[in-house]
Amino acid sequence: MGLAKKYCHSPNKTHIPRSTEKSLTGTVRFASLHSHNGEELSRRDDFISIGYLIVLLFTGNLPWNNIWCENKEDRYKQIKNLKENTSNLELCKDCPH
Repeated sequence: MGLAKKYCHSPNKTHIPRSTEKSLTGTVRFASLHSHNGEELSRRDDFISIGYLIVLLFTGNLPWNNIWCENKEDRYKQIKNLKENTSNLELCKDCPH
């Protein structure tokens, strides 16, 4: 819960503004593509991260687990590329129905 924050402003309960200038937040293995793209994170990204965790628990692996690069930026780019090009069907192929 270290990354949790309010998503509504009190007292008028308006949603926080959308931002597209953020740096990657969280653990890259479980980060959503929204985080890779610098977008403001929301509840949807929590569900995406939970989905990645569930796939990891069932299969023991994510396609981007063992990527090695000389620097962190290249590694993050390769992980983002894999996430963009891996369908949900392919990602979950070894998970129970």
